[in-house]
Amino acid sequence: MKLRTKLIIAFVVVMIFPATFALIAMHAFTPGRGAEIQQLYLIAVVLTTAFLILWIYRSVSVPLEKLQRAARNIKEGNLDFEIKAESNDEIGQLCQDFEEMRLRLKAQAEEKVAFDRENKELISNISHDLKTPITAIKGYVEGIMDGVADTPEKMDRYIRTIYNKANEMNLLINELTLYSKIDTNRIPYNFTTISAKGYFADCAEDLSVELESKGAEFIYRNFMEEDSKVIVDPEQLRRVINNIVSNSIKYTDKPKVKITMDVKDVGDFIQVELGDNGKGIAAKDLPNIFDRFYRTDASRNSSKGGSGIGLSIVKKIVEEHGGKIWATSEEGVGTTMYFVIRKYQEVPVEDE
Repeated sequence: MKLRTKLIIAFVVVMIFPATFALIAMHAFTPGRGAEIQQLYLIAVVLTTAFLILWIYRSVSVPLEKLQRAARNIKEGNLDFEIKAESNDEIGQLCQDFEEMRLRLKAQAEEKVAFDRENKELISNISHDLKTPITAIKGYVEGIMDGVADTPEKMDRYIRTIYNKANEMNLLINELTLYSKIDTNRIPYNFTTISAKGYFADCAEDLSVELESKGAEFIYRNFMEEDSKVIVDPEQLRRVINNIVSNSIKYTDKPKVKITMDVKDVGDFIQVELGDNGKGIAAKDLPNIFDRFYRTDASRNSSKGGSGIGLSIVKKIVEEHGGKIWATSEEGVGTTMYFVIRKYQEVPVEDE
């Protein structure tokens, strides 16, 4: 009942009930006893008014006391309580709004705690990932300074190792820079309409050269029609493919790495499948591999490190293309990553 309705009821009762009581008393008592009737009228007015004031006071003071306690809890940083609206009036609506505010503040506080925890984990991962190549670079530089690299062959090997380790650090820094842009939605996507068959063939050709230099086997199959087109950012989608393949190589446990890439037509979408013959991912880890900062038990125990943001970047880019990404895996056999993006379809223009 609304507070305004309660006040109207109180006014009507105060005006009508004593008057009705007085009329009944006038007919019930003998004439000439007006003083007694007047006293009874005043008693009825006082009792009715007192009852109504108590009724309205309780309907206002009880929820206000709850709101005061809630405000003190919020001020002290305690959000683990609940405000129940016990009425349907304005005060009850205020209690409900207060409860929604509490829930929102609690969600924001939990999100901040999770964000701070993730940032600490990221810093820890970065420290680990940077420490490894820096230690190697220092070791090889000291070797050069101490004259250990006393032949042109050794000097060349030391310099190449230093260069490769510096490249590893540069790639990690670039990944972190990209992640910060993705997290704040500041990536400047440049979408363009291109041939699906031609684009993925170019990606496969680049992969083939890279994987061949690393001694890996690469198999590419494209089942798309020549006229199939997609609207993509070529650079960012290429990053998706490269990140997935880099992960496969990084965490492989086989002496001979095998990477497969299949491009298929699945109705309104194009599906890309990137498979490997690596160690695989445990079933309990598989649903979480695209979460940012998530690292499987195997990667935690691996000397390969990893910031834990590579696949979260992949997921973000695919979703920004209106697509979806998922994975299947079998431990000891390998992992296959799937992502789909929508095909470009021309809308026919009707002649007037």
